[in-house]
Amino acid sequence: MEFNNNYHMLIGGELVAAEARLDVVNPANEQVIACVPDAGAAELDAAVAAARKAFPGWAATPIAERKAMLDALADSIFANVDGFKRLLTAEQGKPHHEAQGEIMGAGYWLKAYTALDLPETVNEDSDERLSITRHVPLGVVGAIAPWNFPMILAMFKVAPGLLAGNTMVLKPSPFTPLCTLKFAELAKKILPAGVLNVITGGDHLGPLMTAHPGFDKISFTGSTQTGRRVMASAAPTLKRVTLELGGNDAAIVMPDVDVEKIAEQLFWAAFTNNGQICIATKRMYIHKDIYEPLRDALVAYARTVKVGDGSEQGTQIGPINNEAQYNRVLDLIQDAKDNGYTFLLGGEKAEVPGYFVPITILDNPPEDSRIVQEEQFGPVLPLIRFDDFEDVLNRVNASDYGLGGSVWGSDEDKAFELAQRVQSGTVWVNETQHLSPLAAFGGMKQSGVGVEGGLEGLLEYTSAQTLVRRKKAAFVN
Repeated sequence: MEFNNNYHMLIGGELVAAEARLDVVNPANEQVIACVPDAGAAELDAAVAAARKAFPGWAATPIAERKAMLDALADSIFANVDGFKRLLTAEQGKPHHEAQGEIMGAGYWLKAYTALDLPETVNEDSDERLSITRHVPLGVVGAIAPWNFPMILAMFKVAPGLLAGNTMVLKPSPFTPLCTLKFAELAKKILPAGVLNVITGGDHLGPLMTAHPGFDKISFTGSTQTGRRVMASAAPTLKRVTLELGGNDAAIVMPDVDVEKIAEQLFWAAFTNNGQICIATKRMYIHKDIYEPLRDALVAYARTVKVGDGSEQGTQIGPINNEAQYNRVLDLIQDAKDNGYTFLLGGEKAEVPGYFVPITILDNPPEDSRIVQEEQFGPVLPLIRFDDFEDVLNRVNASDYGLGGSVWGSDEDKAFELAQRVQSGTVWVNETQHLSPLAAFGGMKQSGVGVEGGLEGLLEYTSAQTLVRRKKAAFVN
């Protein structure tokens, strides 16, 4: 497969272009690396019509056959890992080793989902009647994927949506459309025409999708602010929605940890993918008994980490993905400087091409500061001192967000007890960011609606239908 050019949308089983084009920028050097179709209403209508046409046949396809095609899609990704890896680094910015991990994860997600089945419940089987509840596909799904993990988060939607018997129109972020378009080429060879359609476009395309009457469901991953608009746009036609939104994940570090052994792991809990993860640690609460030594250990380790172009050997952290997010992170740093907060590391703009922000760690900013209360989605971490567990739980749970969180301690039972009181959809003990295709993942509060992953995530793409058959009715001979 050729990865460096020929980017086309997939509509109704055909690779198609659009009259308008959209530039894709490498965030490491701000150079245009490709142009992709910039779809409008006409292309969207065509994609929805193709998905609608394909739906009856796909819904009627035995689930075993649907699983086999998802499995084949996974194998096709695995067969092209190197090309996908390099392309992902070029459009997203993450280092090659992280890009490869994402591509492998995307294939694994598809393959692992084939272990699931749609349940059927017998409610009653008596002499009088048979009552069964089954789960049937919704119809056509509009899937909108983000730029931080464009491949694997797209598979979060493709796997359950198609396995359940729906057809789909998938839109990647305009910042990271390239790998998704190449995935569409693979899908063209495996899936029946119209089952999966992939379209690309700028900021105008998302609202067109969420308001389009041809969709039965919208699955969106992105910011909470945009998620509110998605929900409002879907309301007039009562589309189902799954919204995986922002987070302000807190880590609570108990006083019994081994500071030297845990510092590296805590660092990457916050700075993997340059902090551009919805479940990255975004505020770290450290018990007063170990605050200074852990603070110093984190800063010392951070000084050893190489920031640079993700395509260069040895790079551990790449650039921010796009200019808008880059400016937002710089704005949060400037706010912290304006308020006189203490910087342990970083805080200065990198004077090099690309959207680079140096690793930045702040020393105990106030609880009501923007850097503590807002989701930075970049390489900036506030360390916050605490001395009372009830107080730190209140501070952690006061957030409007509730996506993920973590508790770290040598006393695993005590840490687990504390984790159960954190108001987040997923809480990890002594690790973070571990997700499984077989486990539900979703947010509380303003971090989302619905879940992805596991049987619960699969059922989000279905309607429950109860069938009741009266036995030996009086009018039956």
